[in-house]
Amino acid sequence: MTPSSLSAIFKAYDVRGIVPDQMDAKVAWAIGVGFGRFVQDTAGATRVLVAHDMRSSGPELARALMAGASSTGLEVVDLGLTSTDMTYFASGHLDAPAAMLTASHNPAQYNGIKMCLAGAAPIGQESGLAEIRALAEEALPSAPDQPGVGDVEPEHMDLLAAFAEHVHSFVDISALAPLRIVADTANGMGGLVCPKVFEGLPFTLEVLYGELDGTFPNHPADPIQIENLADLRARVLETGADVGLAFDGDADRVFLVDEKAEPLSGSTTTAIVAKAMLEKHPGATILHNCICSKAVPEVVRENGGIPVRTRVGHSFIKGVMAETGAVFGGEHSGHYYFKDNFRADSGIIATVVVLEVLSRAGVSLSELRKPFERYADSGEINTTVDDPAAIVEAVAEEVAAAGAQVDFLDGLTADFGDWWFNLRPSNTEPLLRLNVEAADRDACKARVEEVLDLVSKAGGTKATA
Repeated sequence: MTPSSLSAIFKAYDVRGIVPDQMDAKVAWAIGVGFGRFVQDTAGATRVLVAHDMRSSGPELARALMAGASSTGLEVVDLGLTSTDMTYFASGHLDAPAAMLTASHNPAQYNGIKMCLAGAAPIGQESGLAEIRALAEEALPSAPDQPGVGDVEPEHMDLLAAFAEHVHSFVDISALAPLRIVADTANGMGGLVCPKVFEGLPFTLEVLYGELDGTFPNHPADPIQIENLADLRARVLETGADVGLAFDGDADRVFLVDEKAEPLSGSTTTAIVAKAMLEKHPGATILHNCICSKAVPEVVRENGGIPVRTRVGHSFIKGVMAETGAVFGGEHSGHYYFKDNFRADSGIIATVVVLEVLSRAGVSLSELRKPFERYADSGEINTTVDDPAAIVEAVAEEVAAAGAQVDFLDGLTADFGDWWFNLRPSNTEPLLRLNVEAADRDACKARVEEVLDLVSKAGGTKATA
């Protein structure tokens, strides 16, 4: 492993690569050194928190990262097995920087690292990740052959009970109804967190694939892909459950399924939670990223709030939350951010907020969702390209000439009034990502074809949903 090889695993928001080809204990040790030096130099940190998910490579990589951080003179706290949102909670609760060993929804051969400053403040490419990479590249040649904690035994801390109590603080427990819930945790960290959070609440909880197993023996832990919801949808119908929950591998994202086994989009969940947050915080600012449905800002305005549109990605959203004082922010991808959660995202907090709304409404989720679903969307469609920036520029010229209102907050957004699309480059691959929203399914399908034709003419080669 050479310092230059680190460029392949440092992404826009985190570190992610194949174990051991791209990421091994030496690399984890070097990143621990870089992280340790960075948080000391920029924030004067004296200790860091380290956690890992259920992937088989997690314990070894976590030990190596802790050893690297410890070698810089930092006190290290070992949080053990946690979800990513629980790690963010720990960072805020203990006011310390944190590193989480996870590759989220990626297949079993991957692992990675999500890092934050004290108070769960984000670290991304533009907010420290580039500096950490440079420091790690400098440290890598001196990595020990078998990195481990060595003579320094880290303090161990279990914050699961504290996290569950924190999640409960977002709702009025006395208002919760005795709902039947099925949660598919996909052998990921939701299998640890969900039962503890639901303990003591008036729900009947059934967990599918709750055993922690980083080989994902049942299905991939990627709930945004509809095929990975098949078992959950079937079980909801079989048991007559009121709600289905689908978590990703590190359990920071969630997608909901109603009692008819129909999934809710991230935009619908964002709108439901936004309305609930505005009832508790009248007039508050609510964030939504640029691929969320137009229904989200409409719902926010209708309920007296101030909608603010942001770029896609947690580091951007957390930054705008800090600037605006927003109480909540949502992404179409299933990430939901709360000011009172140190501006960090949490699927399980969004879940209990929706369950309180559902309990108070006294209707089914299929009924509750209707006022929030006003348009048809395409989902994300990827097109392979050689020069994403050039194609975005060419498409922008075409649609501006056709009368669209365009902006470049995150890629290209073109709004024709009765339909709109966003076309943005991937942060990690030679792809353009297209999202289209229109009045109905037929109109949406036609508009997708129009935009893909423009992309193709400008040099795109292959579109995949």
